[in-house]
Amino acid sequence: MGDTSGLNEPTLEEQIAAYQREFQGLDLQVEKIVSALSRLNRRMNVAYGRQTAELGITNADWEVLKALVLSGAPYRMGPSDLAKRLGLTPAAMTHRIDRMVAEGLVNRERDETNRVRVIVEATSAGREKWLEVMRMATVFEEDLLQDLSPDERITLGEVLTRLLRRVEDAQPDAGGRLTDLD
Repeated sequence: MGDTSGLNEPTLEEQIAAYQREFQGLDLQVEKIVSALSRLNRRMNVAYGRQTAELGITNADWEVLKALVLSGAPYRMGPSDLAKRLGLTPAAMTHRIDRMVAEGLVNRERDETNRVRVIVEATSAGREKWLEVMRMATVFEEDLLQDLSPDERITLGEVLTRLLRRVEDAQPDAGGRLTDLD
Protein backbone atom coordinates (compact mmCIF):
# COMPACT_ATOMS: atom_id res chain seq x y z
CA MET A 1 0.00 0.00 0.00
CA GLY A 2 2.74 2.50 0.80
CA ASP A 3 3.08 5.72 2.67
CA THR A 4 0.00 7.94 2.58
CA SER A 5 2.00 11.11 3.30
CA GLY A 6 2.25 11.91 -0.39
CA LEU A 7 5.99 11.24 -0.50
CA ASN A 8 5.60 7.99 -2.44
CA GLU A 9 8.07 6.47 -0.06
CA PRO A 10 7.63 2.78 0.69
CA THR A 11 6.41 1.88 4.14
CA LEU A 12 9.03 0.75 6.61
CA GLU A 13 7.88 -2.83 6.13
CA GLU A 14 8.10 -2.53 2.32
CA GLN A 15 11.59 -1.06 2.60
CA ILE A 16 12.78 -3.89 4.87
CA ALA A 17 11.23 -6.51 2.55
CA ALA A 18 13.04 -4.96 -0.45
CA TYR A 19 16.33 -4.90 1.47
CA GLN A 20 15.85 -8.53 2.44
CA ARG A 21 15.06 -9.45 -1.17
CA GLU A 22 18.15 -7.67 -2.50
CA PHE A 23 20.62 -8.41 0.30
CA GLN A 24 20.50 -11.85 1.87
CA GLY A 25 21.91 -12.21 5.34
CA LEU A 26 20.42 -8.92 6.50
CA ASP A 27 19.53 -8.78 10.18
CA LEU A 28 15.91 -7.63 9.89
CA GLN A 29 15.71 -6.32 13.46
CA VAL A 30 18.84 -4.20 13.03
CA GLU A 31 17.63 -2.82 9.72
CA LYS A 32 14.17 -2.08 11.09
CA ILE A 33 15.64 -0.15 14.04
CA VAL A 34 18.14 1.81 11.95
CA SER A 35 15.61 2.59 9.21
CA ALA A 36 12.99 3.66 11.76
CA LEU A 37 15.51 5.93 13.52
CA SER A 38 16.50 7.47 10.19
CA ARG A 39 12.90 8.12 9.18
CA LEU A 40 12.02 9.46 12.61
CA ASN A 41 14.97 11.85 12.51
CA ARG A 42 14.04 13.09 9.03
CA ARG A 43 10.38 13.60 9.92
CA MET A 44 11.22 15.30 13.22
CA ASN A 45 13.53 17.71 11.36
CA VAL A 46 10.68 18.55 8.97
CA ALA A 47 8.30 19.10 11.90
CA TYR A 48 10.81 21.32 13.70
CA GLY A 49 11.41 23.23 10.47
CA ARG A 50 7.70 23.91 10.15
CA GLN A 51 7.56 25.12 13.74
CA THR A 52 10.53 27.45 13.38
CA ALA A 53 9.12 28.79 10.09
CA GLU A 54 5.82 29.48 11.86
CA LEU A 55 7.79 31.62 14.31
CA GLY A 56 9.67 33.43 11.53
CA ILE A 57 13.08 31.79 11.78
CA THR A 58 14.84 28.91 10.06
CA ASN A 59 16.22 25.68 11.51
CA ALA A 60 19.65 27.17 10.79
CA ASP A 61 18.84 30.23 12.94
CA TRP A 62 17.54 27.92 15.65
CA GLU A 63 20.79 25.94 15.65
CA VAL A 64 22.83 29.11 16.16
CA LEU A 65 20.55 30.36 18.94
CA LYS A 66 20.65 26.93 20.60
CA ALA A 67 24.47 26.89 20.53
CA LEU A 68 24.57 30.38 22.07
CA VAL A 69 22.06 29.48 24.80
CA LEU A 70 23.89 26.24 25.58
CA SER A 71 27.09 28.25 26.05
CA GLY A 72 25.42 29.91 29.06
CA ALA A 73 24.84 33.53 29.97
CA PRO A 74 25.68 35.95 28.46
CA TYR A 75 25.05 33.67 25.42
CA ARG A 76 28.18 34.62 23.49
CA MET A 77 30.62 32.73 21.29
CA GLY A 78 33.19 33.46 18.64
CA PRO A 79 32.13 32.78 15.04
CA SER A 80 34.82 30.11 14.58
CA ASP A 81 33.61 28.30 17.72
CA LEU A 82 30.05 28.46 16.43
CA ALA A 83 31.14 27.15 13.03
CA LYS A 84 32.94 24.21 14.64
CA ARG A 85 30.00 23.45 16.93
CA LEU A 86 27.58 23.45 13.98
CA GLY A 87 29.91 21.73 11.52
CA LEU A 88 29.94 24.68 9.13
CA THR A 89 32.63 26.33 7.10
CA PRO A 90 33.67 29.83 8.26
CA ALA A 91 32.09 31.33 5.13
CA ALA A 92 28.77 29.58 5.76
CA MET A 93 28.85 30.72 9.39
CA THR A 94 29.57 34.33 8.37
CA HIS A 95 26.62 34.27 5.95
CA ARG A 96 24.34 32.85 8.65
CA ILE A 97 25.48 35.44 11.23
CA ASP A 98 25.03 38.29 8.72
CA ARG A 99 21.43 37.21 8.12
CA MET A 100 20.72 36.81 11.84
CA VAL A 101 22.20 40.24 12.66
CA ALA A 102 19.90 41.77 10.02
CA GLU A 103 16.95 39.96 11.64
CA GLY A 104 17.90 41.23 15.11
CA LEU A 105 18.48 37.74 16.54
CA VAL A 106 22.19 38.21 17.30
CA ASN A 107 24.71 41.01 17.65
CA ARG A 108 28.26 40.91 16.34
CA GLU A 109 30.74 42.91 18.39
CA ARG A 110 34.49 43.27 18.79
CA ASP A 111 35.87 41.43 21.80
CA GLU A 112 36.91 44.07 24.34
CA THR A 113 39.88 41.95 25.45
CA ASN A 114 41.08 41.26 21.88
CA ARG A 115 39.94 43.86 19.32
CA VAL A 116 40.82 41.52 16.43
CA ARG A 117 38.36 38.92 17.66
CA VAL A 118 34.61 39.11 17.01
CA ILE A 119 31.96 37.85 19.43
CA VAL A 120 28.43 36.81 18.47
CA GLU A 121 25.81 37.29 21.16
CA ALA A 122 22.11 36.39 21.23
CA THR A 123 19.94 39.48 21.52
CA SER A 124 16.97 39.55 23.87
CA ALA A 125 14.79 39.04 20.77
CA GLY A 126 16.94 36.05 19.79
CA ARG A 127 16.68 34.55 23.25
CA GLU A 128 12.90 35.07 23.25
CA LYS A 129 12.68 33.42 19.83
CA TRP A 130 14.65 30.47 21.20
CA LEU A 131 12.18 30.21 24.11
CA GLU A 132 9.19 30.33 21.73
CA VAL A 133 10.65 27.47 19.67
CA MET A 134 11.34 25.50 22.85
CA ARG A 135 7.72 25.93 23.95
CA MET A 136 6.43 24.66 20.60
CA ALA A 137 8.96 21.83 20.50
CA THR A 138 7.98 20.70 23.98
CA VAL A 139 4.35 20.30 22.91
CA PHE A 140 5.41 18.38 19.79
CA GLU A 141 7.80 16.14 21.74
CA GLU A 142 5.27 15.37 24.47
CA ASP A 143 2.76 14.42 21.76
CA LEU A 144 5.37 12.26 20.05
CA LEU A 145 6.08 10.32 23.25
CA GLN A 146 2.53 10.22 24.61
CA ASP A 147 2.13 6.46 24.12
CA LEU A 148 5.24 5.63 26.14
CA SER A 149 5.02 5.00 29.85
CA PRO A 150 7.46 6.82 32.13
CA ASP A 151 9.52 3.60 32.39
CA GLU A 152 9.55 3.18 28.61
CA ARG A 153 10.73 6.78 28.21
CA ILE A 154 13.58 6.15 30.65
CA THR A 155 14.55 2.92 28.87
CA LEU A 156 14.35 4.50 25.41
CA GLY A 157 16.46 7.44 26.56
CA GLU A 158 19.10 5.13 28.00
CA VAL A 159 19.19 2.89 24.91
CA LEU A 160 19.42 5.80 22.47
CA THR A 161 22.14 7.41 24.59
CA ARG A 162 24.17 4.18 24.44
CA LEU A 163 23.78 4.07 20.66
CA LEU A 164 24.80 7.71 20.39
CA ARG A 165 27.89 7.13 22.52
CA ARG A 166 28.91 4.18 20.33
CA VAL A 167 28.67 6.32 17.19
CA GLU A 168 30.44 9.26 18.86
CA ASP A 169 33.26 6.99 20.03
CA ALA A 170 33.64 5.41 16.58
CA GLN A 171 33.19 8.70 14.65
CA PRO A 172 34.34 11.52 16.97
CA ASP A 173 34.58 13.99 14.10
CA ALA A 174 31.06 13.35 12.79
CA GLY A 175 29.19 15.84 14.98
CA GLY A 176 28.64 18.44 12.29
CA ARG A 177 27.65 18.50 8.67
CA LEU A 178 29.80 17.31 5.83
CA THR A 179 31.56 20.23 4.15
CA ASP A 180 30.14 19.26 0.76
CA LEU A 181 26.61 19.72 2.13
CA ASP A 182 27.07 23.36 3.18
